[in-house]
Amino acid sequence: MLTHHNRTSAIEDCIQACLKCTHECEYCEDMCLSGDMVMSMIDCIKLCRDCADVCSLCARFMARNSPVYAEMCNLCAEVCDRCAAECSMHDHDHCQQCSRACRECATQCRAVAKAA
Repeated sequence: MLTHHNRTSAIEDCIQACLKCTHECEYCEDMCLSGDMVMSMIDCIKLCRDCADVCSLCARFMARNSPVYAEMCNLCAEVCDRCAAECSMHDHDHCQQCSRACRECATQCRAVAKAA
C-alpha cells in the first residue's frame, strides 16, 4: 500500500485518465441526450453514465489510497472497455472522443491494478 507521500506517477496518471474519462463520458451522454437521436443512442447513454460513475469512484479510491483500489481499477477497465466499444460504433465526434478516453483509462487502470 502506498502512502500519500510516495504515490507513484502511474497512479497519478491513472487518476487523471479516470477524471478525463469521466468528463468525456458525461459530455458524450449529454450530447446523445440532445436533439432527436436519444432513442438510437440509449445503449451509449447508459454505458456513458455507468462509465462516468465508475471512473469517478475509481479516481477517488486511488486518491485516498483505498485498500481496494486495485480491484476498483480492474472494474473500471472493464466498464471503460464496454463504453469504448459502444461509442466507437457511432460516427459522432463526441462518441469518438469518449471512446479514446475510455481506452486510455482502461489501459492506465489495468497497469495500476497489475502493479498493486
